Amino acid sequence: MNAALAELRKNVIVFTPDDVAYASELSTFNLTVQHAPAVLVGAAGPADVQAAVRFATAHGLPVAVLGSGHGSTTPSAGSVLITTRRMTGLTVDETTRTARVEAGVRWAELIEQTATVGLGALNGSSPTVSVIGYTLGGGLSPFGRKYGYAADHVRSLDVVTADGELRHVTAHSDPELFWALLGSKGNFGVVVAMEFALFPIATFYGGGLFLPSDSPLVMAEIRHLGGALGRPPRTPNAVGNREEARFSFFVAAVGSWPQLDAYQQAVIEALQPWSTARRYLNFMFAGDTDPGTVALAYSDGCTRSSGATTRPTRSGSTTTSPRRILADCEDTPVGDRILHAVPLVAAGRVDGAGAAHHVPEGAG
Repeated sequence: MNAALAELRKNVIVFTPDDVAYASELSTFNLTVQHAPAVLVGAAGPADVQAAVRFATAHGLPVAVLGSGHGSTTPSAGSVLITTRRMTGLTVDETTRTARVEAGVRWAELIEQTATVGLGALNGSSPTVSVIGYTLGGGLSPFGRKYGYAADHVRSLDVVTADGELRHVTAHSDPELFWALLGSKGNFGVVVAMEFALFPIATFYGGGLFLPSDSPLVMAEIRHLGGALGRPPRTPNAVGNREEARFSFFVAAVGSWPQLDAYQQAVIEALQPWSTARRYLNFMFAGDTDPGTVALAYSDGCTRSSGATTRPTRSGSTTTSPRRILADCEDTPVGDRILHAVPLVAAGRVDGAGAAHHVPEGAG
């Protein structure tokens, strides 16, 4: 592999654990999961991602992606990890009310540009989250009750699939892959660019209501669902659990010790009579990767199609395919009103705003 790695270095920014800049390239917002990839690729464009994926495939290594690193994933030890921070292309078209972003663009950068022309996007609450990683997980915005999930308004995606090919994917060119990408985070390829709709949002008055508490939790967040979030999108995608829930509930804290874990569990159990027992993908983390838990992010009967192609995934598996999309989702009893009462996030520290830190969220 050394010769192949030397060849990769000729055209791509590459770091290995013995490189001085390896640790700084791995730096991320969320510190809970420590990553130790065998090879770290600083992608500056789609060709670099293709080279990284082909290298990983040739050597039987899993592929991981690091965007802004807000969400935690399973550790990427032994993988080829692709960082996307150098991919910063951003275009806003005022006439068509669309934006095109590359994988390294964060919400603050996009909002700054759209605001100058009286347009807005379906961003979340954090300005430092990557646009693409957020959208691939659904994208639950303060504007969601009017417009739906951010994923519902994606026009096209440029994605590098496991064979190293760069594909321009639309609902017409490849409806199955388009459906699967929007609502599966990074499991069907590395999304390097995305085009989506913008909306006439010139001014917004709103935000969070923060109340004092002696709770050990950093945050207990309730989001109002329903409206367009509860209706099927015009173009189908994999974002699930739309109809049953009226609220989402999310808790976070710093650290993990028995008393804190017990407190978290008590909060979750108190809400069980109203819970749908379902989950929202963007609020699932490193401890939520077993198949039964993953299935809770999707509606019953979510299988789209089947096939036999083998694909490596961000989590390290090499048995998932865009042609066998989210198959065998479990039937889970549904309650009345609250979606995904999410377990506590144990984190390494908090910033000045009180947000939990963890490791990668991913661009594709």
